[in-house]
Amino acid sequence: MKKTIVLYPGLYASHFNPMMQLADALLEHGYAVAVALIDVTMDEDATFAAAVARVAAAAKPSVAFHVLPRIHDPPALTTIVGYLEMVRRYNEHLREFLRSGVRSSSIAAVVVDAPSIEAVDVARELGFPVYSFFASNASALAVFLQLPWIREASFKELGETALSIPGVPPMPASHLMPELLEDPESETYEATMSMLRATLDADGILVNTFASLEPRAFGALGDPLFLPAATAAGGEPRRRVPPVYCVGPLVVDADDEGRKENRHDECLAWLDEQPDRSVVFLCFGGTGAVTHSPEQLREIAAGLENSGNRFMWVVRAPLDGSADLDALLPEGFLERTRTSGRGLVVERWAPQGDVLRHRATGAFVTHCGWNSATEGITARVPMLCWPLYAEQKMNKVFMVEEMGIAVEVTGWHWQHGELVMAEEVEGKIKLVMESEEGERLRKKKKLLPQSN
Repeated sequence: MKKTIVLYPGLYASHFNPMMQLADALLEHGYAVAVALIDVTMDEDATFAAAVARVAAAAKPSVAFHVLPRIHDPPALTTIVGYLEMVRRYNEHLREFLRSGVRSSSIAAVVVDAPSIEAVDVARELGFPVYSFFASNASALAVFLQLPWIREASFKELGETALSIPGVPPMPASHLMPELLEDPESETYEATMSMLRATLDADGILVNTFASLEPRAFGALGDPLFLPAATAAGGEPRRRVPPVYCVGPLVVDADDEGRKENRHDECLAWLDEQPDRSVVFLCFGGTGAVTHSPEQLREIAAGLENSGNRFMWVVRAPLDGSADLDALLPEGFLERTRTSGRGLVVERWAPQGDVLRHRATGAFVTHCGWNSATEGITARVPMLCWPLYAEQKMNKVFMVEEMGIAVEVTGWHWQHGELVMAEEVEGKIKLVMESEEGERLRKKKKLLPQSN
């Protein structure tokens, strides 16, 4: 009988998808995989529901999906507090599944998505090795594991003051996730810190990256003195980071991305007509949860047009029915784009992985979500960083200053009402597409792994 790895994915597609790529890697190593799934969000989250349906439809014999029974009156997932409470309330269903849903004697380990760390105790009390799956990079992990031990006052008060953390370049405190910029007395801040501290309770941490991309971060995480010594009365021993394993890059295969209407063929057919490495691809994430204002869309359009470079631009917002693209973009922009043949504007969705791997794509303007970053890295495409939310501002620092695989688009501090101006868009595109800096980035990318 094959040994089984139980995967307990998170409740967002951005966490679910790389864990399912991990499932494929486990299958290749001879394991069977059982996926315990919480489905309470799929009624409202079409992206997550589609990701689950796509994987389930693949019908791989050695992957078994088990939907856990729904709980009554589930908490809202609008905050980390609600998320952790959701996971906590599902612990009994997970416990029952591990006892009887899979033959216990066949379970080799349980892998829990990092934000679902509340489930670690369930696996441990049943005697199973349990690992945390960190869908982002090792540099972000180094930051998150240090934060609960280095400061008691508000990180928000530090503003642009640089945090000095082993294994990563100096990073402004303002670049932390919003939950970490809350009042230290708030429930959100306390819940976030509790989650980060609990990560150390796992038997190991699986990280969606590869060692040659982040040698400094991996070196720091493996140092037994990485975490500060405890100072509280009672002599609590110094905590150590559990073993960290790089399991990436976990990138969705082209065949797994699926098709939406005819846009898959439209995008690739247009790229087929373009010269090699001539197209700038702009895409700001798969969910459209954070949108650009009409003013920002017009600045992007002007910058693209003025750059003189070919482009493919996925515009997701604010397409809420209140205005069409012609009204949102500069007058005549779409018509000029169509007639010149130098650009393609795509509404809502494009096959990002296929576009990045296409020979015509020469640069990628990205929001720095780690799934998108790994697709850009494995496709060996230079990137322009335009972070929006979550840990993306942190990723920007790592990608530009530590990994050396991208340049920053300045003026992106949208929460302060700032705009990235057309001149900045034009200038950075020309920098990457036409200058020696772009050649340097391309040479750097040639040293990195390539997707299959």
